[in-house]
Amino acid sequence: MRIYEIGTGYTSIPADKGAATEIVVENLSRALIKQGHEVTVLDIADENRLPTDLPILEVPMPRGLSGTDEALGVRHKLKRVVYSVHLAKVLRGILGDVPTGEKIILHFHNQYNAYFFNRLVAQSLRERAVVAYTVHSYIWHDDWEKIEQTVHKRYFQEVDAMRSADAVFVLNAGAAATIERHVGVEAGKVRLVANGVDTDIYRPLGHSETEELRRALKLSGRKCIIQVGSVCDRKNQLGCLEMLEPLMEEDPTIAYIYAGGIIEPEYKAAIDSFAEAHGMSDRVVYLGEVAPGVELNLRYNLAECSIFSTKAEAFGLVVIEAMATGQPVFVGNGLKVDLEGIERYSDGADLCEKVATVLSDEIGRATMGRNAREVVLAKYSWDKIARDYASGFEANIRR
Repeated sequence: MRIYEIGTGYTSIPADKGAATEIVVENLSRALIKQGHEVTVLDIADENRLPTDLPILEVPMPRGLSGTDEALGVRHKLKRVVYSVHLAKVLRGILGDVPTGEKIILHFHNQYNAYFFNRLVAQSLRERAVVAYTVHSYIWHDDWEKIEQTVHKRYFQEVDAMRSADAVFVLNAGAAATIERHVGVEAGKVRLVANGVDTDIYRPLGHSETEELRRALKLSGRKCIIQVGSVCDRKNQLGCLEMLEPLMEEDPTIAYIYAGGIIEPEYKAAIDSFAEAHGMSDRVVYLGEVAPGVELNLRYNLAECSIFSTKAEAFGLVVIEAMATGQPVFVGNGLKVDLEGIERYSDGADLCEKVATVLSDEIGRATMGRNAREVVLAKYSWDKIARDYASGFEANIRR
């Protein structure tokens, strides 16, 4: 198949930060190429792009609008629109060259991109492609009664993208049910998929491989609990720390370490204030925004276990990354994601009890971690995920 994987325009591929969708586009493209498909990545032009062997067709942008805008404000929205308009022009040219009787795959990962494609590219050209759309948005995680107004105000473009697509890929069953029931997307168009993880990069490391960093961060002799994700209320680092505080007070060797870009500076300040008020500032360690891959894997391996207390998520790429490093991973019961190999907790007391057990039982901890990695190898390899996507693409080509 001739497949165009379409970068969102948030940041260029390969991502130099924790940009989950861009990480998915990169790794999915590699896996599809490995399986023999002809893949081109369409992506925002960036003179500072990291080195890559991926076949990338750059979408030109006005000067000053190619950089990453983490503030997610007006400039970010403007960049999304400008990129989407320029992307539509590039796609018109690609579709115009498709031979009669053939079809290509256009795989979108962002609502702006798909919405403007539908508005700016003629139907006669759009019919030369199978249009696929993957729903990465966390918004669909909740019950319809809680998200209906938000959808109408902020995700009307995604609704349009899903209704217009030939195939809609969704990352958890709850979101799929909501989309079929309330958005009007035909059930036959919706396919449940997972995200994947590169298990050659995300893997267990020996103590000697982490000791230098451990010393630099003053974590030698500490039992570390890690949380990875953007620093903001939705990711709920402060809530996690509040739940862990009784356990950390009881055991002064425990440290909470966390990594991710700071989306809400006031939220980061609240974490710092809480740690100071409870005399834990030296044991609440912010690792900064860490480049995905080898550097992030090293940070995961500082910890005995991972916790993800996020309030809403489409899938949780960081969860399977942590599992791949061979450590127990704790996820709250409230998070509606379809993941095997994780340990659920119901509340703070339950979390503290389970974490305390894991930290004190080295053999049990090793067994849980080994089992977590085995689940990832069996169910969340990029080769498997790429086959799932390819099956969905092919089914629509045959229609």
